[in-house]
Amino acid sequence: MSAATRTLVSPATLARPRGRAVYWTVFTVVVLLFALAFLFPVYWMVTGAAKSPDEVAQTPPTLVPQQWHLDGYTDAWDLMQLPTHLWNTVVQAAGAWAFQLVFCTAAAYALSKLKPAFGKLILGGILATLMVPTQALVVPKYLTVADLGLLNDPLAIWLPAVANAFNLYLLKRFFDQIPRDVLEAAEIDGAGKLRVLWSVVLPMSRPVLGVVSIFALVAVWQDFLWPLMVFSDTDKQPISVALVQLSQNIQLTVLIAAMVIASIPMVALFLVFQRHIIAGISAGSTKG
Repeated sequence: MSAATRTLVSPATLARPRGRAVYWTVFTVVVLLFALAFLFPVYWMVTGAAKSPDEVAQTPPTLVPQQWHLDGYTDAWDLMQLPTHLWNTVVQAAGAWAFQLVFCTAAAYALSKLKPAFGKLILGGILATLMVPTQALVVPKYLTVADLGLLNDPLAIWLPAVANAFNLYLLKRFFDQIPRDVLEAAEIDGAGKLRVLWSVVLPMSRPVLGVVSIFALVAVWQDFLWPLMVFSDTDKQPISVALVQLSQNIQLTVLIAAMVIASIPMVALFLVFQRHIIAGISAGSTKG
């Protein structure tokens, strides 16, 4: 049997009725356990918002609400000003995504295909920033943003998001796998470097661009420390900060409901673009 066809369970074992039954039993149990581990916290959060405050705090807890109280979601929507903070988060995430996609793509294309002088040294310096703890950069970033007068401004989120070494390296690795013959054919037809990027490279890079987009949006959506520092104005804070700032005098069920609502956009985004995410991850692991 060749190495390419080797598996944990041999075909001969799967051909036997008992072996096939054991295999599918173990496989089903493992899948159910993993599904339970990932989905149960989500179920607990959704049903917790539908319980009464006394039922949420009681011991032992109930798996299913004794009475469904869906007014927790409407109270969270109104009392915690969720429309305002969700819109703030959308603006900040969309801007960071656009800035990051434009500048990281341009930098990755230059390092991969244009071969600038000291390109490897520049790439090494960029990747070296991955070794620096994020907390060590908070104070210098804050001082820079404060000196530029960008506090309480979405630019304080957008501009630091551009310097994402991981996404830049991910894009560069994908661009490295694009055959040189394809780019040379476009250049023979008269396309310049920018036209090659726009008409050839970017259409071929849709999978990895989808992955980078998801990473960029999720990073801003779930960030807490940096928005807390740069947005002192409550009306301009994103949802991650507002949930903490406004939770002091709010019932626990209302707070849980607000968390459920805040998580819906990212869950929906993943469900819609999951094929692109998987395709982008797998595309980076094969040689083009």
